[in-house]
Amino acid sequence: MNRIQSLLEDQARAHATPAVASARAGSAVSQLATRCAYFAPLHYESNYAYPLLVWLPGASDDERQLSRIMPHVSMRNFVAVAPRRTRSASSQKLAVSESLEVLQVAERQVFEAIELAQRRFRVSPQRIFLAGMAEGGSAALRVGLMNPQRFAGAASLGGPFPDGNRPLRLLDEARSLPLLLATGRASQRYDETRVCHDLRLLHTAGMSVTLRQYTCGDHLTTQMLADLNRWMMGVICPS
Repeated sequence: MNRIQSLLEDQARAHATPAVASARAGSAVSQLATRCAYFAPLHYESNYAYPLLVWLPGASDDERQLSRIMPHVSMRNFVAVAPRRTRSASSQKLAVSESLEVLQVAERQVFEAIELAQRRFRVSPQRIFLAGMAEGGSAALRVGLMNPQRFAGAASLGGPFPDGNRPLRLLDEARSLPLLLATGRASQRYDETRVCHDLRLLHTAGMSVTLRQYTCGDHLTTQMLADLNRWMMGVICPS
């Protein structure tokens, strides 16, 4: 199983430009926008409303990670956006903070990113997914649970279920939000004891949760990203 750190940069560069993303030309990540990075699918069709993936990187990465992960999620299925985190609304703070002010700032940052993506691309408002790695994954779960009716699903790749500030306070609405937890069996950040605790909590709460475990530690793998694609497509088009 390959580590995301060792992915060939050439594959991402082959589908990215340093300037503004060209939706008509195919997949490209724009670093020109000051607040977000964007990803346009290959052979973008302006008459089709695409699902949108909002990607939240972990504390050790930034929005440029989007260009590296999307070729391993899907080159065709999604428009994607990654907000540039601010110091006051970093994914790490959002993952662990009990401060309502921090949560509201970060929540606003996510919705601003969605609005910017909708200005550039045609996006289906009923098919907006949140996902992230490590602290970004915990943040994705938290923002999704704070706004369960705004998202089609939320996924955490290696990030624990958030605690503090009552993440399940909108439980009735949150039961309709599909969740994906992807964990490494040898993870120190999200060990099996906590995974089992969170899984019991979510099942007791009546949540719709899918758990995927991998023979790895705390690193992101290509298999996780491929499974993220399959999970989102399964939500969009249930078999």
